[in-house]
Amino acid sequence: MSIDPAIAQAFTPTGVLRASINVGNPILAGRDREGGQPYGVSIDLANAFAQRLGVPVEFCVFDSAGKSVEAVSNDQADIGFFAIDPIRGAGIHFTSPYVLIEGAYMVAEDSALQDNAEVDRTGVNVVVGKGSAYDLYLTRELKHATIVRAPTSPTVVDVYRKQDAQVAAGVKQQLQADASRLGGLRLLPGRFMVIQQAMGVPKGRGAAPAQFLAAFVEDMKASGFVAEALERHGIEGASVAPPAGSAD
Repeated sequence: MSIDPAIAQAFTPTGVLRASINVGNPILAGRDREGGQPYGVSIDLANAFAQRLGVPVEFCVFDSAGKSVEAVSNDQADIGFFAIDPIRGAGIHFTSPYVLIEGAYMVAEDSALQDNAEVDRTGVNVVVGKGSAYDLYLTRELKHATIVRAPTSPTVVDVYRKQDAQVAAGVKQQLQADASRLGGLRLLPGRFMVIQQAMGVPKGRGAAPAQFLAAFVEDMKASGFVAEALERHGIEGASVAPPAGSAD
């Protein structure tokens, strides 16, 4: 398809599409064990978007969502993959979500906590990845519990154990894997939030690029590309988001 050169230029001011990738969320991306190269759903989407623009792509890989958000907000990257949050929206135009991810709480097997609603109590320490969507959400929602911030989402359980905290919060699949690996841990039933994972572009690029990116995401959902990527990478517990404007 023919692309307006102005749109391509808006996404590639350096001549290459710089895609901000957060490998701290295993649902979206990771690094292979051999060469450390990034792979995952967000990598597939970035490659497809670069192909649509007819430009080369360069991956800017970060170990946390906060760093990835900062790169796009500060025009150090041209697109990124983030959970939608109003604070992040100050510097980023978000598309509609392409994937929905569950956030869960994990506790010790012998913990008295049995339900998500019981977590927000005085004396309860909740460990989250600094700058993650869970951090931003729980900072607004928790009124009595204390938030303890781990450097990145993958280090949440390590910090939880070192500090003898009561609750770890994060991506449900990551916590399930940690509970299976370490033993003596369990997830509270259900979820405390649903993450709306979207693509984003720096706000300073203008409305037209934001609309172009939004249309791309809708195409990727409707064509089955996102569903196929989730299946190809063996991702469970995440679902393709509904079309923009439809009810969840």
